[in-house]
Amino acid sequence: MSLKSKVEADIKDAMRAKDQDKLRALRAIKSLILLEETKGGASGELSADDELKLLTKAAKQRRESAEIYQAQGREDLWAKEESELAIIEQFMPRQLSDDEVKEKVKEIIARVGASGPSDMGKVMGVASKELAGQADGRVISTFVKTELAK
Repeated sequence: MSLKSKVEADIKDAMRAKDQDKLRALRAIKSLILLEETKGGASGELSADDELKLLTKAAKQRRESAEIYQAQGREDLWAKEESELAIIEQFMPRQLSDDEVKEKVKEIIARVGASGPSDMGKVMGVASKELAGQADGRVISTFVKTELAK
């Protein structure tokens, strides 16, 4: 079942339950999917990788907005962003803990044969692909830098 059909089914359920917060988040996801499907040069159907990138981007936007709202003391807007983020994360793969990311990074460094900070790009390329959707790029980058500096 594609992401689009899952979202559409959940939209119907949210409408029946009159859950406006969930409905707003699901409609935002559907809108992103439709925009991606119809943009120039698109085939009309999204691959699993494209769907994951789309969800990751949407989650990152919500996280950043929530941080800004919290820093400005706008609890109402912060709560809205957090609730949308929780709904978006339901469609994403499980996020790895920091320890799990660190272990995966060590494994990738050993496999790639990286020896120092000059190999950062080589390691990040592999790590970004393997950990896509499971960890934030900043977290991955931090662990790669730390491990390569040793």
